[in-house]
Amino acid sequence: MRAVLCGYYGMGNGGDEALLAALLQMLPAGVTPVVLSGNPGETAQRYGVEAVPRKAPVAVLRALRSADAFIWGGGSLMQDATSLQNPIYYGGLMALAQVMGLKTIAWAQGVGPLTRPLSQRLARYVLRRCAGVSVRDGASAQLVGGWNVPVWQGPDPVWALDSRPVEGLWDLPAPRVAVALRSHPWLTSERLDQFTEALVGFQKATKTCVLLVPFQPAKDLAIAEQIQAHLPGPNHLFCLNDPRQLKGLFRGVEMTIGMRLHALIMAAAEGCRCFALSYDPKVSQVMADLDLPGWDLNPAAATGANDWPTEVNQMTQQWLEHYANGEPLSPDQIQSRTDRAFMHQELLQERLFSARIYP
Repeated sequence: MRAVLCGYYGMGNGGDEALLAALLQMLPAGVTPVVLSGNPGETAQRYGVEAVPRKAPVAVLRALRSADAFIWGGGSLMQDATSLQNPIYYGGLMALAQVMGLKTIAWAQGVGPLTRPLSQRLARYVLRRCAGVSVRDGASAQLVGGWNVPVWQGPDPVWALDSRPVEGLWDLPAPRVAVALRSHPWLTSERLDQFTEALVGFQKATKTCVLLVPFQPAKDLAIAEQIQAHLPGPNHLFCLNDPRQLKGLFRGVEMTIGMRLHALIMAAAEGCRCFALSYDPKVSQVMADLDLPGWDLNPAAATGANDWPTEVNQMTQQWLEHYANGEPLSPDQIQSRTDRAFMHQELLQERLFSARIYP
């Protein structure tokens, strides 16, 4: 069986690369993947798979014609919070695959927010015609289930991704704290200055080595470098291309301050304390699921205890409190989520090889 894998792949985003690595890890034996990628050469070399340009119509159509199945890879593909282009691109490809008679699966999705009627209709149309649908959070399950679509729900598959050691990590002084921020309109220059000043105070108080981890260097590296320039103590900037190493990095870390969703998931899965900065419902959902402390960057959120602090000292104190007294997930909690994340693998095994194309 040949299966076209479609997601935000080859775009330099560590979280989406981790989802691709997890999907390739979970694909049943006998399935040959063809990955739609923003950088097909790099994708082919890194994972040893066939890859084609994701925005080249002729190449994509040729890949679909040669395939038996089409899999939306994990992540928030069907959402219009950033742009209407997302649901049109991903929904359009899914609809085309269905018209061509391919077996289609929506895998480990975070569906929504969908604020436009066109986005909602398109998502409902294609999901109803999928052979299988799995989601990674309760809000997505409720939304999709409300459309009378049978849905499987499990933790993000990155919980189950194999991790690899990072060369040189253990040569850095301990204890270590990781920071993974991303650019966003709500992370204003004033807030970033405030964050940096608070982190300087935290490092002076704890004598920690700060690891700066840009998950998508094209968007995150400038922020990491700006913070690094002000740190008074030991620090290191890690730009890792292998998502399995990216996950393995957190095994040697005491606490992570994370804005990136998969930084929090990877850190929690590796037994690290986590402090979250939420810019999106998906981050707020993982905060609630894991009972993580943190702040909401949305100025209109008005969530009380989770509001962005007004004082630098307040930020530093909250980090110090969590560093000293916070607890990582227990081994049993980590194992439970890892085991349940393999539900996404069970979906692939059951639905790819079933006789039916649609439910």
